[in-house]
Amino acid sequence: MNAPTPFPNQTPAQIAFHRTELNSILSLYGRFVAAGEWRDYGISHLKDVAVFSVFRRTAENPMYRVEKRPSLRMKQGQYSVIGMEGQILKRGNDLRQVLRVLERKLIRAVD
Repeated sequence: MNAPTPFPNQTPAQIAFHRTELNSILSLYGRFVAAGEWRDYGISHLKDVAVFSVFRRTAENPMYRVEKRPSLRMKQGQYSVIGMEGQILKRGNDLRQVLRVLERKLIRAVD
């Protein structure tokens, strides 16, 4: 007798960052806070995307957004860094490589 497959084709109710992903993002965030560049962040877990937003001040629009879209994993990459005006600064499947575009800005801010 064939046993039924548990939870067949069940998609998650919402997309979320994994602990290792959050560690990488929060490590970078902490360095920018120490440099005095960033002051606040927000995390959103939606149906098709997880977003980590970075703010200079709480009442502003986000300076940068780190998005995770698993539906783009096989196309352009599931991670992307998006600037304040909506331009995509970097996209790929390796989160650490994608976050390097922001690390370069940290080096300039310290100089």
